[in-house]
Amino acid sequence: MKPNTLETMNVLKELVSIPSPSGHTSEIITYIKNWFAERNITSRITNKGGLIVTLHGEDNNQHRILTAHVDTLGAMVKAIKPDGRLSMTMIGGFRWNAVEGEYCTVETSEGTKYTGTILLHQASVHTYKDAGSADRSEQNMEVRLDEVVKSREDAEALGISVGDFISFDPRPDITTSGFFKSRHIDDKASVAMLMKAVEQIADEGLTLPYTTHFIIANNEEIGFGGNSNIPFETVEYIAVDMGALGDGQTSDEFTVSICAKDSSGPYHYGLRKHLVQLAKKNDIDYKVDIYNYYGSDASAAVRAGADIRHGLIGAGVDASHANERTHEKSLYHTESLILKYLQSPLSQD
Repeated sequence: MKPNTLETMNVLKELVSIPSPSGHTSEIITYIKNWFAERNITSRITNKGGLIVTLHGEDNNQHRILTAHVDTLGAMVKAIKPDGRLSMTMIGGFRWNAVEGEYCTVETSEGTKYTGTILLHQASVHTYKDAGSADRSEQNMEVRLDEVVKSREDAEALGISVGDFISFDPRPDITTSGFFKSRHIDDKASVAMLMKAVEQIADEGLTLPYTTHFIIANNEEIGFGGNSNIPFETVEYIAVDMGALGDGQTSDEFTVSICAKDSSGPYHYGLRKHLVQLAKKNDIDYKVDIYNYYGSDASAAVRAGADIRHGLIGAGVDASHANERTHEKSLYHTESLILKYLQSPLSQD
C-alpha cells in the first residue's frame, strides 16, 4: 500500500475548515462518521464524544490502537465588557500573541454564529503609547465583534453569553511548492491520515495481522483524549500527532518524526526501535526526536494506568500551536510508516 498524499491534503483542508475547539467537537465527529459511512465503514461515537473504527484482524487476542485527535485550540467567552467587546479564557495551551489579529467565530448556545477579530485592547498605536509593550494577557486581549455593538446589553441581545465557544479561523492553503499551511494542522493532519489509511485498507480488502482500533479523540488539547475505550487485549498504542519543530530539534517538515521522549518520559523503547526499523527497511525518511514541552494521548493512557507499549509519531509541523505549516513529503512519509506498521508484527520488548 502506498499513500495518496494529495487526497490526504484535500481531506485535511476539509477538516481544518470545521471548527472543533476542545469541548465542542460534535460537528466534526459527525462529519467523520458520515465520511466513513459513505465508504461502508462502521464507526461508533463514544460517551466522551470521540469516534472509534475497529478493523478485525487475523489475531483477535492481541490488539493495536492508533489514535489522533480532532479537537483544537480555541477559547470561550469569559465576560462581556461594558463596551460590548468580549474577554476570553483559553482552551488548550497557547500564547495570546499567537492569535493576536486572527479572525474568529463566536457561536452562541443557540447555534448562532458571529464573526469577529481577536485584538489587543490597546491595539491602536495612535491612541495607546504601550501598544507595542502591553502584556498579551487574558486581561488585555478581547474579541471585537463584527456587529453594531456598543454596550454589554447590545452583545447580550445577540444571544452572546459567558461560556460561548470561540473558534480561530484556520485560513488553509496548499502551496505550489507542496506546503500545507493552516491553523489546526495539529492534529487534523493525523486524523486525515488515519481516515485515508482505513479507507485504503477497506478498498483493498486487506485483513490486518491484529485487530486494530482507530480512535479519533476529542479532548487531547486539554489532556485526556484517547485514554479511555482501550480494550483489555491492547498490546500497542500509538498516538499519531506531530513533530514540533524549533531550535535543538531534529524533526523537520519533510520527514516523519518518531518520538523517543517527551515531558512524560521515554516512550516504549522496543516499539520505538520497531518503528525505526520499519522506516529504514522501507526507505521512509524519518527523524528521532525529544520534545520537552509535549504530551500525547499515548502518554496520557500510560499515566492513567493502561498496560500498553506506547509510541508517538507524526508529521513535522512548524510553529506548532500558532500559524502552523507542514509539507507533503512529511505527510507522505508519516502515512507510509502508518501503513507499514499496520501490516507488521508486534514489537519486541
